[in-house]
Amino acid sequence: MKHYIEELKQTIDEVYNHLHENPEISWQEYKTTDYLQAFLEGRGFNVQLFGECPGLVAEIGKGSPCVAVRTDMDALWQEVEGKFQANHSCGHDAHMSMVLGAILLLQKAGFPSKGKVKFIFQPAEEKGTGALRLVELGVVDDVDYLYGVHLRPIQEMRHGEASAAIYHGAATFLAGEIIGEDAHGARPHLGQNAIEIGASFIHEMKNIHLDPMVPYTAKMTKFHAGSDSGNIIPGKASFSLDLRAQTNEVIAALTEKIEEIAEYLSKLHGVKISLEMKAHVAAAEVDEEARRFMENAIIDGLGENQLKDPIVTSGGEDFHFYTLKKPNIKATMLGLGCDLQPGLHHPNMTFNREAIYSGIEILARTVMYTLDGEEAEW
Repeated sequence: MKHYIEELKQTIDEVYNHLHENPEISWQEYKTTDYLQAFLEGRGFNVQLFGECPGLVAEIGKGSPCVAVRTDMDALWQEVEGKFQANHSCGHDAHMSMVLGAILLLQKAGFPSKGKVKFIFQPAEEKGTGALRLVELGVVDDVDYLYGVHLRPIQEMRHGEASAAIYHGAATFLAGEIIGEDAHGARPHLGQNAIEIGASFIHEMKNIHLDPMVPYTAKMTKFHAGSDSGNIIPGKASFSLDLRAQTNEVIAALTEKIEEIAEYLSKLHGVKISLEMKAHVAAAEVDEEARRFMENAIIDGLGENQLKDPIVTSGGEDFHFYTLKKPNIKATMLGLGCDLQPGLHHPNMTFNREAIYSGIEILARTVMYTLDGEEAEW
């Protein structure tokens, strides 16, 4: 297999460089879609587009079972060296390169001999809504096994190491408003102090008690109230909340507690407190059979000593909506060490690009094991 990868390296380098230099933010990945479509169709692959929604699917083989490999496409919008721009600081350019490499590698090897493999290029992972949209479009209706990949920061894993599962946590992001009446600084009894209400909200969040065996956090990440007039007590404020938990059950319970706090403080202070969900991602549901297939692929590609324990992280990934919405899908996600630093989402994130080729091999071998089991050979 490795000689096939050597033959593909120049092509994959060109692909990565193009994707890295032409990032697009969530739901705007149209030029990326055009590039991927031209690349795949030019090599004989059947491609399915999604109409007005960016992204695409490429297929090889036919029949069942159906194995899918998914990659995210979008970049982040952030300040880089003093300028706000789209930036691939989460590694999605590398993920796309790996999935493209895997499909080319399987094509060179004449695989699959049975079943079908779908390669899903998904928009808007960073918004937490891309996977849900593809579920709505029926993209995974025929999928039996689903695999993904994510680069891991150096603090978790070194280059040359890999894990066959990432246990992402669930995350919910809420936007809130406190709507009361302003008051003169000398007459606080005639209005409501939104700043004090916000402080009470923070205090009440500290009193939330859920299952202590499951990690969870709730914090206020933005609060804005008042104006340039220092003698006005502001009755209105806007704020943001970041909720995280390691399971889907606990994130649901945590969200309910936050709603109860908003209702309680609203009645106590005589104001309206509204909460709007801006984004939500589900916690991981890892299938043990899919994980074993990927473990075998990692051992074959990197060696047994390089297979590491599953990663548990409070970070979120919308990949897990596929299994939440389609429980019949058996899924896991490759955690790939690559000496990524300083960290994911850092505007100047870098990683060892040699890891892309390891990822290509592991994903291709995982597909092979899933379709052919222990009899899989190259």
